[in-house]
Amino acid sequence: MGKTKLRVFPAISRNIDSARYIDELMRAARFSDRNGLAGILLFAGNDTLVEPWSIAQHLLAHTAECSPLIAVNPIYMHPFTAAKFVSSFALLYNRKIYLNTITGTAASDLHGLGDEQLSHHDRYTRLGEFIHIVRQLLASTRPVNFNGKFYTTNNLQLRPGLPPALMPEFLIAGQSDDAHRVAKQMGCLMMQMLPPNLEEGINGPGVNFGIFARENRDEARREAKLFFQDSAEKRELLKYTMENTDSVWKRRLKDAGQNDELHENGYWLLPFLTFQADCPYLVGSYAEIGAKLRRFVEMNVSTIILDVVADERELDHVGKALASSGLF
Repeated sequence: MGKTKLRVFPAISRNIDSARYIDELMRAARFSDRNGLAGILLFAGNDTLVEPWSIAQHLLAHTAECSPLIAVNPIYMHPFTAAKFVSSFALLYNRKIYLNTITGTAASDLHGLGDEQLSHHDRYTRLGEFIHIVRQLLASTRPVNFNGKFYTTNNLQLRPGLPPALMPEFLIAGQSDDAHRVAKQMGCLMMQMLPPNLEEGINGPGVNFGIFARENRDEARREAKLFFQDSAEKRELLKYTMENTDSVWKRRLKDAGQNDELHENGYWLLPFLTFQADCPYLVGSYAEIGAKLRRFVEMNVSTIILDVVADERELDHVGKALASSGLF
């Protein structure tokens, strides 16, 4: 096959030492630039150490090509504010922004923010309205009028306008019926977690997973088990978060992880089950993982959110696995 561009957004775990937070983010951002990746995912939530829009500006100012994929939750921001940030970054840096639109946060955070009265369905309905208004503000040369269930705008206009080439793309990472409904209505790119049966279970353009790679398969498996060690304490952390969420994708992963063995095809859920990652991992040799990435592209996967361990040694191994695919 010819050389194909696969968009990859590295994401570092939220379960990190606050003293190293910025350094690890910037290390992943520089890794993205060096390897021709699209950008880096920035999380949002009450427990996020730095507001993602602030980190986005820092990234744009200190990298050459890295585009932030910013998690956006309507609970934290009005759609006009989000559109204004996108427009401002375009004017300042002439670089594209991606928006990972979400509704989820811990149930205790919803309570703290006074938003627990909204049903799961209504939070996604609000998200759909949010996406519509942001998109209209950025694309329209006319004032925007909208009268929805959650938002109303009256002759609202954004200046300056946004060049079409810098229009943000909208991703939705939820796995519920409500998430699929809004993604279809709003034309958003739908993400899913890497399924245990890999190719047979991929049914959309976006996939979320991590990579643990070495020169050969046995070495990768041996070192992965040393790096992501199991413990009762770590599993208790996941159990606590499961009691504090209504996330469909988290529950599906937990249910799928009753058997935490490292599958023959390289699929491994132990990092998620022990609260060391937010997704499954693909474990194998550089060549094996490169071949799987090529297969994903053949299945019309265009976008990957890639969990990474943000130290130079592990990033180097991931870079070799990506390079072996011939897609970058």
